[in-house]
Amino acid sequence: MNQDRPRIAIPEPNSTQLEYNQRSWPQYAHAVEAAGGLPVRISLLAPPAEVANLVFSCSGVLLPGSPADLNPQKYGQSPVPECAAADPAREAIDELLLQDAFHLHKPLLGICYGTQSLNVWKGGTLVQHLATAVQHKAGREVLEAHPVEIAAGAQRLAGLPQTLAVNSSHHQAIAVPGDGLEVIAMAPDGTIEAVEQRGSHYVLGVQWHPERSFEQKAESRAIFAAFVDAARAWRPREVRESIAR
Repeated sequence: MNQDRPRIAIPEPNSTQLEYNQRSWPQYAHAVEAAGGLPVRISLLAPPAEVANLVFSCSGVLLPGSPADLNPQKYGQSPVPECAAADPAREAIDELLLQDAFHLHKPLLGICYGTQSLNVWKGGTLVQHLATAVQHKAGREVLEAHPVEIAAGAQRLAGLPQTLAVNSSHHQAIAVPGDGLEVIAMAPDGTIEAVEQRGSHYVLGVQWHPERSFEQKAESRAIFAAFVDAARAWRPREVRESIAR
């Protein structure tokens, strides 16, 4: 592995909306490249063995946004009318990438849907549809949709302003954080906007889209720089197996 330019696995956002993929995936790739990494595209149609081989060559995992919603049955709920269709192919690939990242302690960055995917995989739940005074579905053209308050002591957002204006393009969010995930940023209406897992394993999930504001905002560039730096510093984790005698 080239640790000077670490390889970052990024799955395609959606298995059916190809126009969305063509527009959005390059934004994640550009942000990773500009931060010093090498983006590796993971096809949602690839067989698990092929995905495993690709991810083996990577030092970090980025889970991007998506126009889909996670299947609410995965967190014990039935879908509400506003819930978008699930994308089983994306969910399956995310699960493979999450298993790899947590098994080997590879740095992980979740963005929007990717953060929700991380949370559900860790046993958390989601708000299926936000209905508050805050405009969470402002869309990709709005650079600053609302502020978020970053918690004191946030490990993975350290150095960012305590109040940060962010873009916003989602209608779901974390309800109950998953196992080991700590809330480190919230919107004025109490919506969870970022989570992290404390400790040496770099795990960060943000609900906004720093890849869309990468050129305009130093804070967005800082998020990608810290993630790629963590991937650059990553080394394979020694896995020990014990045999009962």
